[in-house]
Amino acid sequence: MHRGHLRAATLGLLVSILSVAGCGSGDEATESAESAPGSSGQLLAEAPAQAPQLADTAGSRTATTGARPPGVSATRPRLPGKTDAYKPVVGQAGKDVVWVPTPQPLVDKMLEMASLTRNDIHFDLGSGDGRTVITAAKRGANSTGVEYNPDMVALSKRLAQQEGVGSTAKFVEGDIFKTDFRHATVVTLFLLSDLNLKLRPTLLDMKPGTRVVSNTFTMGEWKPDQTQAVTEKDGCTAYCTAHLWIVPAKVGGKWRLPDGELQLTQTFQELTGTLGASPVQGSLRGDQITFVAGNAQYTGRVNGNTVTGRVTTGSSTRPFTATRIGS
Repeated sequence: MHRGHLRAATLGLLVSILSVAGCGSGDEATESAESAPGSSGQLLAEAPAQAPQLADTAGSRTATTGARPPGVSATRPRLPGKTDAYKPVVGQAGKDVVWVPTPQPLVDKMLEMASLTRNDIHFDLGSGDGRTVITAAKRGANSTGVEYNPDMVALSKRLAQQEGVGSTAKFVEGDIFKTDFRHATVVTLFLLSDLNLKLRPTLLDMKPGTRVVSNTFTMGEWKPDQTQAVTEKDGCTAYCTAHLWIVPAKVGGKWRLPDGELQLTQTFQELTGTLGASPVQGSLRGDQITFVAGNAQYTGRVNGNTVTGRVTTGSSTRPFTATRIGS
């Protein structure tokens, strides 16, 4: 998916990882990358230590679980031909960090975890040589890469044209923190954790149900809804873990139900609170809410200041509507 930026002090360590490491856990990769001092910067990783190749090479097929979404092409990016003069080099200096690319198998895994379809609007933050955007466009999505380096932007556009997705794979030169991507339905990134944390408020303000997928690095206390890894056997030797978050609806506060007053405290997708005298435990997945109060289980959909759904008690099920009455 992404191009990757690492702190300069991390580069020597990364070269060693790419030379000898098998695919470790996300925690191991995070620890190794973030243990080095230096200024923060964008990170987006990929394995080959040469000019970017949108490769459909034998043995690099992703080992993923789950079926490909309807209408999604199985075509992988082909090896490009000559792309004029500019060829990025792993470790080259960036705005705040150095550049490292993301392995194609992990690009595929991240987009599959996001359930990307032709109906999605996709943004890749720190798009580097454009491979994630090109892969998303080949799956039919309207995809945009945001990249600070103008040479990378020009290279990405040439590669997109070569791959036949020049009209749907878009690239803009800009700062990811100053770019408006609020209308996206899927966001991919490969950034260090401190940059993820800086982006987190913007991501949490996006439409409930927006899917956010990060290579390796997490979002602090906002726990992923799903984590998967790609193995060395499937073509990934470093930075091989993908994390998925689904932006939750905002439901903290007071709600009126037929069964009494519901008070919810929200910590990202986790819920606690009370319904009358009964304690409440629950969770959110986008705009879908589930919670238990006493011996009753509530499931519903959040639509602004209203929740509609069904409550099940024993063998009995009935509809319910909750209305927000305060914060």
